[in-house]
Formats: sequence, structure tokens, C-alpha cells
Amino acid sequence: MSIPKEPRRLPSHICGASGMWKFPKNASGISVFITIPMKKSAIITALIIGAALNLCAQPLDDIAWRTVAPDKPVLGYDLPNERDIFWQKRIWRVVDVREKINLPFVYPDAPFFEILTKAALNGDLQLYSAETDDFSIPLSPEDLTAALVRLDTVTVWPDESHFELQVIETRVFYEDIKRFRIKEMWYFDSKSSQLRVRILGIAPMKEMYTESGDFIGEAPLFWVHYPSAREALARETVFSEGNEASRMTWEDLFEMRRFSSYIFKDGNVRDNRLQDLYTGVDVLLEADKIKQEIFNYEHDLWSY
Repeated sequence: MSIPKEPRRLPSHICGASGMWKFPKNASGISVFITIPMKKSAIITALIIGAALNLCAQPLDDIAWRTVAPDKPVLGYDLPNERDIFWQKRIWRVVDVREKINLPFVYPDAPFFEILTKAALNGDLQLYSAETDDFSIPLSPEDLTAALVRLDTVTVWPDESHFELQVIETRVFYEDIKRFRIKEMWYFDSKSSQLRVRILGIAPMKEMYTESGDFIGEAPLFWVHYPSAREALARETVFSEGNEASRMTWEDLFEMRRFSSYIFKDGNVRDNRLQDLYTGVDVLLEADKIKQEIFNYEHDLWSY
């Protein structure tokens, strides 16, 4: 079966001022000529090109265009007055992506780790060094590439008589990120008489291994200043299990605290982590104790 050819416009010295189109031969083998004015000829040309582009475009993998969530504006934070901050406490949390409620962090089509790295490489997001968590050392795209890609030298034996050294490239993928670290500030606003929390930063954690494959710990790859990243995160949607029509962005997820986490450090004079002071189940008990202290502080301010 032959594919029908598209109509072609004859040259101007043949068709004159009007546009003459030659259509492919029909079933009888007769070519059809149609004379069309120049304005109408231009319109038809545009329609033909538009139809060809529509045929080449990717079809919609949905039942509607989803624009409500990405087009939603982000409301800026109101900086509280220093005199209104009656009490505050700095907390560091760990989000384990292997927990059921945290599975959207590793959704294969749009994992959270790749959303951060792509936004940083495109210039939409500024990342900061993992050497400190006070967002004082910005990372360049070259520094980010160096943190995500590691070059190793391995020995290869083509035969028993000699060996060769080959350089292999090892990249960090979203499957390698099992935990995220969150830095936040809890404070009591005396002006509104409310206990509030504000996330300050987010850091993906990479597991560290020895050359023999023994696990030695984990360390942050980089830090993201969350208040500055809210606009970029508000353009990325989260997979909603159970009701995919309920569109929620990553900014909504963090503001509504739709994630599970546990405390591993609070502000202290020695900058100790809980695991530096406790072992085993005592670490979780102390983390729950800190959580209850924050809740009881607001509760004890009121008399019933």
C-alpha cells in the first residue's frame, strides 16, 4: 500500500498571482489542480503544517491537561519580629524513604533527589556545601557534578601475562539515597500565640562504604535552603497514592508535613547527636522525649 503524497504548490511563474496547488493522482490516475487566492493559500499552508506537527507531537498520557498545581502561586514567608519570638529550638530530623508514607520520595518517574539535582543544574536552585549546614558555602554546577560523579581506577587482566588500569565512572542515583536530613526551627510566636515550625534546609544522605564493602556511615551530599527552593518545588507534583486526581506539589508536602521522620539531633552546647550519647532503643526514646517536650511547652502555656 503506497502512502499518499501531500499536495504541493506550483511555482509562481506557472500559477501567477493566485496559488495553484497540485494534489496527488486520484484512483483514476488524474492529477487535480485547484487555484486558490494567495491569502487563502497561506492559510491552508499553515493548516497543513499545523496538522503535520500535531501528528508528530506526543499524545496526552492523561484525560486532561494538568496545570492547576504547577500554576499555583507560592505565598512568601513572613519574617517574624525578633521581639515576638518567645521561645525557639533547632531540630534535625531524618526521613527514611523506605517507609510507606515516604515512598513518593523515590517515585521512579520523578524521584525527589533527581528533582533537586536537575533544578540545580538548570540554574533554578542554589545548592550549598555539605561541609557545614549554615548555607554559607554555595556550590557551583561543577562542584555538584564532582559530588555526584566519582572516578575510580580498577585493575583489569586481559590475559594472565599482563594487566591494565581502567578508569570507571560511578554516579549517584536516586536509588542510592535512603535517607534525607531535614533541619528545622520550632518557635513560639507571642504575637499570634502559636507554636510554629519552619523548615530551613534539606540534605540527601549518601551511604559510605569501605573498599571491602563494609558500611561505615552516611554523609550529606549537599544542602538545599528550603525557603529559597519553595518556588522550584511548587512546580513539581508528588504522586498521590489512592487518588491521583488529588494534585499536590512538593512544597505542599513539606508545608503540610506529609512525611514520617524521627529526631536525631537537637541544639546543644556540644553539638552532639543522640547516637553520640545513647545506644540502641535509648536513641528512639530520647528522640520521642524531645518531641514531647516541644508539644508540652505549648500545652503548659495555657491554663484550662
